[in-house]
Amino acid sequence: MATAPLSRNPVLLSVPSLPAPARLRLLRVFFGDRLTLLKRFADGGQEIVGFRFARRYVVFLNEARAVGEVLLEKEADYHKGPALSIYSRPLLGNGLLTSEEGFHRRQRRLVAPAFAHRRVVSYAAPMAEAAEQAQARWQHGQVLDIAPEMTRLTLAIVGQTLFNAPHIEDEADELGSALTAIMNYFLTIVRSPIRLPFSWIPPWEGEARAAIVRLNSTILKLIHDRRACGRDEGDLLSMLLLAQDTEDDGAGMTDTQIRDELMTLFLAGHETTANALIWTWYLLAKHPEIYRRLQDEVDTALAGRTPTYADLERMPYTLQVLKESMRLYPPAYAIVRQAIRDTEIAGRRVPRKAIVLISPYMLHRRPDYFADPERFDPDRWTPEADQRRPRYAYLPFGGGPRICVGAAFAQMEGHLILAALAQRVTFSLVAPDREVVPDPVITLRPQGAVSMRVTRR
Repeated sequence: MATAPLSRNPVLLSVPSLPAPARLRLLRVFFGDRLTLLKRFADGGQEIVGFRFARRYVVFLNEARAVGEVLLEKEADYHKGPALSIYSRPLLGNGLLTSEEGFHRRQRRLVAPAFAHRRVVSYAAPMAEAAEQAQARWQHGQVLDIAPEMTRLTLAIVGQTLFNAPHIEDEADELGSALTAIMNYFLTIVRSPIRLPFSWIPPWEGEARAAIVRLNSTILKLIHDRRACGRDEGDLLSMLLLAQDTEDDGAGMTDTQIRDELMTLFLAGHETTANALIWTWYLLAKHPEIYRRLQDEVDTALAGRTPTYADLERMPYTLQVLKESMRLYPPAYAIVRQAIRDTEIAGRRVPRKAIVLISPYMLHRRPDYFADPERFDPDRWTPEADQRRPRYAYLPFGGGPRICVGAAFAQMEGHLILAALAQRVTFSLVAPDREVVPDPVITLRPQGAVSMRVTRR
C-alpha cells in the first residue's frame, strides 16, 4: 500500500517556491536562532510537519508517540544528524555521541558499567563534598555570576568522580574558555548555509584549533598518567582502561577510543549539568515561594549535615524542582536524526537522508502534556502526575537505546548540589526585572551573565 507523503500540508513551504525576500528571511531563521526556528514550527499547530528546505527533506516532530517511534521502535532506521556525526568529530571523535551501529553498541557496553547503580551511588559523597567546598568560598553579600560558578563546580565533580583528578578545578576557567571557543565554532559551522565538506578544523580557525589542542592535552595527560601508575582508582578512567568486550573479541579500548569517550563524558558530564543548575537557580530566584519550600524540605531532611545518597529520598520536592527546570530549559534542546533508509513515521513515508528534528524545548511546552506550560510548577512532578503523562513527552536525557548513559549520574548530581547549596546560601537576582534569554549553542546556555547576590543562611 502506498504511504501518504509526510509533506502533504506543510507549515513551511519549499524554499524555492517562496519570493526572494521570504527565502532570505527563512534562510536567516533556519541558519540563525534555533529557538526561533523551533517555535515557528510548533506555532503552526501541527504535530508532524514535513517540508523541503533547499534540497533537504526535513521532518519536525512535536508529538510524543511519533518521537518514541523514531527514538525507540525504529531507531535502527536513523543515525545522528550531521551536526554530531560530522561537525563535532574534531572534538568528540568516535565516542558515544557520534558513533553508530555495532561500534556504538560495543562502546556503550564498555562504558555502561561505570554508570551502574552501585557505582553511581559511590559518587554521591564526592559530589556533595565538592558543593560544600564551593559554597564555603562565597561571602555574605557577594555578587557573582552563577554560570561560571556552576561550571567550575560540575567540572570539579567530573574531575574527581570520573577521572580522579581533584585539581582539575584549578583549570576550570581555561578549560571553560576552550570549550566555549570550540562550541561557538561548531555553531558557526552548523548555522552557515555553506559548509565545508570535511570534519576537521581548517588552518585559518586558529582559536578553535588551539581550543582542541588545550582540551586534548588535559584528557591525554589523564590517560597517560593513569597508564603509568597502573592502579585501579575506582573511577571511570580506570574502568575504561580495564574494560574488555566479553561479548565480542575480548579486546579493550585503544588510547584514541578512550580519549573519545572521555572527551564526550567530559563535555556531557559538566556542561549539561551546569546549565541545568544555572537555570534552576534563576527560576528559584524568580519564584521565592518555591525557593522557601525547597529550603524548608532541605533543612528538615539534613539539619545542617552534608547530604548523602540516603538523604535524597527524603527530599522529593528538591528533585521535582530540578525536573521542572529541565522541562523549561532542557540542556539538550534539540535532537536530530537522519534517515539511513526509506522509512515511515506514523504511517507516512520518510525518504532516505531526510532530517528528523525533535525539540524537547518545544515538546515540553505542549499544553496538553503540561498545563499552563510556561509556568514554573514543580508540583507537575508528583508520582501521580508523572504517571498520567505520555511516554516521550519529557526528554531531558533523550530516549530509546541512545538515552544518555549518565542520566542517573546527572540527576543525582543535580539533586545533591541543590540540597547542599540551598541549606547554606540563598541566591537573589541582582537585576530581578531582567529576563535571562536562552542562548541555543550546542547546549542551552543562558545569554550573558546571570548575576546573583549571595545571602548566607
